[in-house]
Amino acid sequence: MPGATAVGITFDNGVVFASEKRISYGNFLVSKTTKKTFPLTDKVGAAIAGLVADMQILVLQIKALTKIRNMELKRDVPPNSVAKMISNLMYERRFYPFLTQIIVGGVVDKPAIYTLDPLGSVLPDEYAAVGTGAEMALGVLDQQFKPDMKEKEATDLAIKSVRAAIMRDSFSGDGIDVMVITKEGTKEFTEKI
Repeated sequence: MPGATAVGITFDNGVVFASEKRISYGNFLVSKTTKKTFPLTDKVGAAIAGLVADMQILVLQIKALTKIRNMELKRDVPPNSVAKMISNLMYERRFYPFLTQIIVGGVVDKPAIYTLDPLGSVLPDEYAAVGTGAEMALGVLDQQFKPDMKEKEATDLAIKSVRAAIMRDSFSGDGIDVMVITKEGTKEFTEKI
């Protein structure tokens, strides 16, 4: 299983996702520039750890399903609906699962994030971490997360937690992609290490 670290944090006005950029298989470093944070709709996104091919195909399928659902509803698809759609897709594949762990979240009414395992279990939370560096990231998040943080605080905490994982997890590294989703929209940037 390839390594990775991805985190998701809610704050007073939205959610922030952060993930490192390294893909490695065992001792082999495959890529230093892989994107693991994905916008799924205008107000919902995901951070994913696991097999890159599984990540990419899952994101393509969910983007298509959310566009269809958006046309049916004629309104924004909330994060819990997107999480349930991903859960259904993953459960359908339970005998040949997508080897990914996902944090999906966003803001339509209020900020929310959900963690999904390879079989599609949906767990709501205020903050989460997935991947081989999750233990190190959660060590920082558990100590410093506060409900209703401001955007800058949450973004700094997400970067700090992924950086802590990068320091101790050899499968994680090479920069940090950050995606912030608020009611106004999505913005993305990369933090160098």
